[in-house]
Amino acid sequence: MDLAWMGWTPFTATFFSVIACLLVVMMVWEKLSPGGAPRFGMLRFETTRGDRLFVTLLSSAFIHLGWLFFGGTDLWWALGLSVLYALAVFRWV
Repeated sequence: MDLAWMGWTPFTATFFSVIACLLVVMMVWEKLSPGGAPRFGMLRFETTRGDRLFVTLLSSAFIHLGWLFFGGTDLWWALGLSVLYALAVFRWV
């Protein structure tokens, strides 16, 4: 199958592979520990595991875009900040 028209690079392939792996991890987590009851966190609205993953992914995109605008192209710092943000979201939101 020729996917050259999509402009795949190792970076885009890694990006989509990581998202796919996150979805698989969430599925396994739900199988091992069913329920994942909704909870009220710091933001005072009800969230589930999937909601927190969505908020994390969306916010990480904005963190990276902001880093590109204000900090340049060295995105390793943005990645580290996104991971810390994800840990905080899953802990307190």
